[in-house]
Amino acid sequence: MDKQKPVNAPVPPQSVKEPESKQASLSSPSLVPKGITIGMAAFALILSLAGYGFRLLIGEDVGEVLRHAAVIVPAFMIGIPLFFWVGSRILNKVKGLHIASWNAISLGYLTSCISILWLMGTYS
Repeated sequence: MDKQKPVNAPVPPQSVKEPESKQASLSSPSLVPKGITIGMAAFALILSLAGYGFRLLIGEDVGEVLRHAAVIVPAFMIGIPLFFWVGSRILNKVKGLHIASWNAISLGYLTSCISILWLMGTYS
């Protein structure tokens, strides 16, 4: 006797994969690689601390230099990139833009580096 499968037999579930192009469009791609952002952050830190080394070498008071550094270094390392990141989040919500967070942070660190170099050039 022939054994045939019933017509209404359950079909085993298959893994459904979305095409890569659709997956890429779901996440907001960043134009700037994370390594470059990290490199700019390290460069901004080196630049912001370098000036204080020179101030200590010429004999300024250590306490005064540390108080100044405690205000300025976080402003350039945290404040400016945070400002750009928060701005991008606000623009994404209000205007419906799709600014990637890493792009905003990268722009913040780039602005920090340029600002530090501008200040160094002004006071040199």
